[in-house]
Amino acid sequence: MKRRDFLRHTVPAAILPAFVNGHTITALSPSPLLNALTNFTTDTDHVLVIIQMNGGNDGLNMVIPKDNYSGYFNARSNIAIPESKILALQGNNKTGLHPAMTGIQELYNSGKAAIIQSAGYPQPNLSHFRSTDIWMSGSDSEEVVDTGWVGRYLNYEFPNFPNGYPNATMPDPLAIQIGAVSSLTFHGPSMGMSMSITNPTSFYRIVDDVQDPAPPTRAGKELTYVREIARQTELFANAVKKAASNTAQQLPYPENNGLADQLKIVARLVKGGLKTRVYMVSYNGFDTHSMQTDQADPTIGKHAELLKELSDSVKAFQDDLAFMGIEDRVISFTFSEFGRRIKSNFSIGTDHGVAAPMLVFGSKVQNGVLGKNPDIPAGISVNDNIPHQYDYRSVYASILEQWFCADTVALQSVLLKNFQSLPLIQNGTCSGIDDLNKKAGVSLISNYPNPFTTQTQVKYITQAGHVLVQVIDCMGRVVKILVDKVQDGNTYTIPFDSTGLATGVYYLRLQNGPLQQVRPVLKVK
Repeated sequence: MKRRDFLRHTVPAAILPAFVNGHTITALSPSPLLNALTNFTTDTDHVLVIIQMNGGNDGLNMVIPKDNYSGYFNARSNIAIPESKILALQGNNKTGLHPAMTGIQELYNSGKAAIIQSAGYPQPNLSHFRSTDIWMSGSDSEEVVDTGWVGRYLNYEFPNFPNGYPNATMPDPLAIQIGAVSSLTFHGPSMGMSMSITNPTSFYRIVDDVQDPAPPTRAGKELTYVREIARQTELFANAVKKAASNTAQQLPYPENNGLADQLKIVARLVKGGLKTRVYMVSYNGFDTHSMQTDQADPTIGKHAELLKELSDSVKAFQDDLAFMGIEDRVISFTFSEFGRRIKSNFSIGTDHGVAAPMLVFGSKVQNGVLGKNPDIPAGISVNDNIPHQYDYRSVYASILEQWFCADTVALQSVLLKNFQSLPLIQNGTCSGIDDLNKKAGVSLISNYPNPFTTQTQVKYITQAGHVLVQVIDCMGRVVKILVDKVQDGNTYTIPFDSTGLATGVYYLRLQNGPLQQVRPVLKVK
């Protein structure tokens, strides 16, 4: 078998001896999606870091609604953060952060962080595995897609992969995953775009070209041979080693912090000259059904430790990027497969929920809070959820468009349909859009009467373009679409007939281009 054929058929599943600072790495080979993230079709040296928070993060205790603190406290009095302990955000008196997140508070107050409120998707799925697949594939929840949003983009840019890679133009992997085998995020339509590097050897042993000795057994020679073949099939090992060796000095990172260890590696490889454009890191523990906080002090406990780990890691990473003179090239964002319920449970925890905030970091992000704090109606039940304000795929689309300069054709091909463009990246980076936060206080959608029994009139204000008006129930599911079409900029009034729907709280969601707004309504008997 020729070397190229061997690689084509075996490398994606090969176990390869590359560990970075004690963390497994997956090298995602050059492909179409990440090409737009490189300088093949676009002139950019931008880097994206994806931070996965496994388990379903409790967004309400991470980003806290100060403007409705009484509703927040009443819904979760056994885990609510005391109002006096909430960290303030500069220029925003409505929203605050968990007290463990001092590092992210500092980044926000210095203009290097943004908060996207209530990210999610219609028809939410509360299974860890299925919802993770949905976020990684970038698909609707009702369809099963076996490709990832990054993988499709790679295929769009490099339809002939893996033929001819690596080469003089792109000698490096286009994406690297640290701490896990290749995820669905990077799977292309015809083959996996990743190379798994999972041998538990430290990063510094790879840099120094030190291998684990084979055991003195009858299989020792065979093991040595297999390891040597594995090293030969790792096409990008030398490039990673060279980049790591090019970075002489870094700032200190928090100790005993697995996420910090991963981000330190990312900074080292970016500074070392690796042309990789997407990195993915992850950490676990956010499935906080019980003992989410300390029983006597809700500011400490399991969730607080996780948020501190995140905050300290990201702050050290941003400081290190600035120290090395590369912070303008890198942005990061967080995601978790879902949020938690509004109301806490009796086990001092929270159960699987729907929408939750996403955080974006970097010197080129548009600083601020995008969207409004979640509405928490009185009399909230254990089944009530936070409806999504933003479709998570709008975040993907905005980053591809504004950070990696992807065009409209690429966006629709990769994300399977059109999504609104959000003001995430500063203007001039590619095609950033104007900050729309100034409209956050304007009522764009309302209804009368409210409460109502069966009929109510929905009033909404638009600018010219596509308009979507949805009705979402307390479980986060879209139960009715009232408008889905292009309209002129104007004020419109339409009827909403709720026949067949149970009494209770619903949410009207308006999406109009880059604008959206969510309002609660109440159906009574």
